[in-house]
Amino acid sequence: MTLSAWIALIVLFMQLPIPLYWFVLHPAKDFWRGRGNLAYVAALSLSWLPVSILLVVYHGELIRSGSPAPWQFMAGVVLIVLELWMFLRVKRDLGGARLIGATEISGGGQIEVAGIYARMRHPRYMGSFLALVGACLIAGTRMTCIIVAIWTILTAAAIGMEERELSTRFGNSYQEYCRRVPRFVPRPKT
Repeated sequence: MTLSAWIALIVLFMQLPIPLYWFVLHPAKDFWRGRGNLAYVAALSLSWLPVSILLVVYHGELIRSGSPAPWQFMAGVVLIVLELWMFLRVKRDLGGARLIGATEISGGGQIEVAGIYARMRHPRYMGSFLALVGACLIAGTRMTCIIVAIWTILTAAAIGMEERELSTRFGNSYQEYCRRVPRFVPRPKT
């Protein structure tokens, strides 16, 4: 396998399970409270394990047989690097525990309104989307693009669950935050 194939597969492995992970945690947040790390073990098992199996079985259909055009490879890498930068900003602003759902499980926490979250409400999802578009450019197959389209629909559903949960937990404070800060694309500074 080529370097470009490995890059695309690693991005798919890292990003595709994300909405599935949240489908395990968000709807059953009350169930998971008080069950310690079991929530994370279940969410990881029910998201990364099936995606990993599918990537191994279908990697031939997901990745083109040759190398991508130089412009596709470079554009893909730029999007993946942008996602990495956004992920590091999110991790810095939230911390590792909040990034993996500790506040959803505990029912506590606060709305993050500083750093990258002062510019967009869902930088982690936006970054994942950019990385997956980069993987599509590098992989160069229709199947990868279809899977990313399905991922986008699943992620929109996960975002809806997350926003309902945050609205319930934080009420008017979260509603005001939503009015001020766009979901994905930051407004120009005035």
